Amino acid sequence: MTTSNSSEMQVHIRAAFLLPPGVLISSCNKPSSRIQMAASRWIKPEVYPLMAAMTFVTGMCVFQLARNVLFNPDVRINKAHRSQSVLENGEEGERYAMHGLRRFLHRRPPEIMPTINAFFSDHK
Repeated sequence: MTTSNSSEMQVHIRAAFLLPPGVLISSCNKPSSRIQMAASRWIKPEVYPLMAAMTFVTGMCVFQLARNVLFNPDVRINKAHRSQSVLENGEEGERYAMHGLRRFLHRRPPEIMPTINAFFSDHK
């Protein structure tokens, strides 16, 4: 088996995975028809909730990664900060830890449903 033959076989195996059952690989020689076949197999209304959930979770992960890389005081991208073994940045760390949402929740009482809690805890 030559290297070109093995690479052709890998392409056929990948294409066979993406195509709906019963479709021959030789029937879709154009790359655009292969993409359409893959899209017809995977992008269906039944898959929309899964795609929405995965998009939301991926967005959350990207947001958290960007937040940590750009604003976390423990991440040292600047060469001057990397040269210091211990950073004296207590107030910067406090600003990072007490972001807007945490400050808002810190001022609120630790109850999820205060009306229901008051209804069941007040004995009259």
